[in-house]
Amino acid sequence: MRVSIAFAFAATGLAAAPSAAQEMAISVEIPRLKVAEYHRPYVAVWIEDAAGKSVRTLDVWYDVDLKPEDGAKWLPDMRTWWRRAGRSMTMPANGVTAPTKAPGTHSRTYRQGSRPLANLPAGSYNLQVEAAREVGGRELVTVPFQWPPKALTSASARGKSELGAVRLTTKR
Repeated sequence: MRVSIAFAFAATGLAAAPSAAQEMAISVEIPRLKVAEYHRPYVAVWIEDAAGKSVRTLDVWYDVDLKPEDGAKWLPDMRTWWRRAGRSMTMPANGVTAPTKAPGTHSRTYRQGSRPLANLPAGSYNLQVEAAREVGGRELVTVPFQWPPKALTSASARGKSELGAVRLTTKR
């Protein structure tokens, strides 16, 4: 009986086809700076809704090799992320925190249905990337996007000092 029901659905075109998961790929460039005292920046990557409310923190790169209280004490230097999401988080956060990154381009890919994009409602969002560096500056780069994507889309923005190119590609 089950075979005939499945056959009937397939014959009428009602069979459930596997849907492709939406995907978000992010690349963040950390520029090589020619300064006397260089420290790798702390970086926070998160999603905000159109009203500016933090919805998901995707990544936080900081000095995880120090004692937990020593590395985390500089997280408030990423002021925007800290005020909107960071101060309510417990660090280190599984799947979110990672060590600081050297100059270069660093990429991550996230898929709908898995953390941190699980249950992200449809809407207009901003990808926020903030960097703060000891004996350096602080910078915030914003890239607007729509979720879920209706097609392959790419957007980018460029920082002026602490961040280089930030690229966001979403696909259905």
